[in-house]
Amino acid sequence: MAAMAPNNDINLSELGQPGRFPRSARLLRHADFERVYKQGRRHFAAHMTVFYLSRPVGAGFRVGFTVGRVLGGAVDRNRMKRRLREAVRFRYPESGAAMDVVINPKKSLLHAEFPDLLNEVGQAFRVIQRASFQSAVGR
Repeated sequence: MAAMAPNNDINLSELGQPGRFPRSARLLRHADFERVYKQGRRHFAAHMTVFYLSRPVGAGFRVGFTVGRVLGGAVDRNRMKRRLREAVRFRYPESGAAMDVVINPKKSLLHAEFPDLLNEVGQAFRVIQRASFQSAVGR
């Protein structure tokens, strides 16, 4: 796999296709997911668990989703991913530290109201930004 150059100007609102993320805003490699799970911190919400870890290089959040088979069939899992992607697209931070974020939904996400989902994703991003700011000040 070719190395990706860090993109410092990730702006999801300027994308030509609504609901799509550039590769630079997505977490793609299995090793990156594993690193976030093993070394990162967690934020728990009613409909999801959010794992996050600071990256040494780059700017902005890279977001990935994990929806295991235990959460339902393919139709349900794909619906969860679509709802999460849309919520992240609406709440994606304009700027921020270089962070990798993995969102792991709970079964209750399927029946949650979308405004509640937006609030949870927004709150998770605020917590992550606050944690990244505190770790930057603490260095």
